[in-house]
Amino acid sequence: MTPTAIAEPLQLSVIVPARNEAECLGDCLGSLTAQSKPGFVLGQDWEILCVDDASMDTTRAIARSFAGVTVLYAPLLEEGWTGKSAALWFAVQQARGAVFLFTDADTVHEPGSLRRALHEREKNDAAMLSYSPRQIVQGFWQRALMPLVFSELTVAYPPKVVSDPSSPVAAANGQFLIVEREAYFKVGGHKAVAGTVLEDVALARRFKRKGMTIRFRYAADAVSARMYRSLSAMVEGWTKNLALLFPQAMLLALMKTLDLGLLIGLPLLLWALSHLMFLVLWQKLLIALVWIRVLVRYFMRVAKSNFSALDCVLSIAGLPLFIALLIRSWMHHTLQRRVSWKGREYPTSSTKARL
Repeated sequence: MTPTAIAEPLQLSVIVPARNEAECLGDCLGSLTAQSKPGFVLGQDWEILCVDDASMDTTRAIARSFAGVTVLYAPLLEEGWTGKSAALWFAVQQARGAVFLFTDADTVHEPGSLRRALHEREKNDAAMLSYSPRQIVQGFWQRALMPLVFSELTVAYPPKVVSDPSSPVAAANGQFLIVEREAYFKVGGHKAVAGTVLEDVALARRFKRKGMTIRFRYAADAVSARMYRSLSAMVEGWTKNLALLFPQAMLLALMKTLDLGLLIGLPLLLWALSHLMFLVLWQKLLIALVWIRVLVRYFMRVAKSNFSALDCVLSIAGLPLFIALLIRSWMHHTLQRRVSWKGREYPTSSTKARL
């Protein structure tokens, strides 16, 4: 696949896929249109393309209410495609930017962040630049679960390792993903990853295999995101992704079960044996020291999530849910061979999608 011809190239095309995003799209587009400044004028130097993917709420009306935003309507989804990849591939055929930014409708962009990101990509000569946004969480279960997921992501995909050209480890976050136009088409773009529900990581792996430079980092200074608006959406979303992000999902579930057992079991054991008078002082101290060591190791790991200290503490209560979701995701991908997202079912192997 070669780049499509563009008569009047722009610096940047921002592409926002949106399917039933009425709750968050306004904040996203508002933060993007506000990036227009002298020397970086929306419509002259860069563009915003919002792709309405068969939304059944007011997504389309919200998108059309923003001056300077071009609203596209995704075609009927074909077999073998996920909705997001199809929407993005449709949009790039009409985009005029020398660089593409794919960003989700649940993101909010800090003032001036687009120009800084373009400069960062050029400075690092990166074909792909991806940011992991600051995650906005609300409600007990989001605050308890999300630090666990993102700490394990940081361990599995360390940004320094992902950004190292000599390492085969590749990752990206589709909430903020910048690619150079020619490089994107060279690897086949979203058409090459049409059927995967984890298109961002799949695309990053194609860039790495082609020997192209990836830069990946946590970027609270540039973008934030609120991934889920309800517990059910969070369960559905992580069921879709966890087994793909963590190929050894069942092993990770076992490790987290051990963490839970030690964190809760050791103090309970100490209390029970102390009341039964089975322990002398040095034995009690030994159990207490082992528990403290487990606690320190746990918090050192979960702190990698970039969540608040309080959320990291709450994450202990989120361990049972994380374990359950790892198992659930593994079952959907391995046994049921299908996952659901935003009203569509996608095959994970040989089964066919029901749209």
